[in-house]
Amino acid sequence: MEDKNYRRLTRSTTDRRIAGVCGGLAKYLNIDPTVVRILFLVALLFGSIGFWAYLIIWIAAPEDNRIDQ
Repeated sequence: MEDKNYRRLTRSTTDRRIAGVCGGLAKYLNIDPTVVRILFLVALLFGSIGFWAYLIIWIAAPEDNRIDQ
């Protein structure tokens, strides 16, 4: 039996600045996208982890309109 009530991390197509990573992550975590953008900026300024995390999510997460439902 397959459960279709799970959440999936996707990149946002409606709330995007560059690739929709922060908008999609904010939707997944149910928080304001501005908070996620600030956290990524802080992570980028204090080390390169913000850049690599953004890049990995950009590559790995599909856009929210490409999900097979």
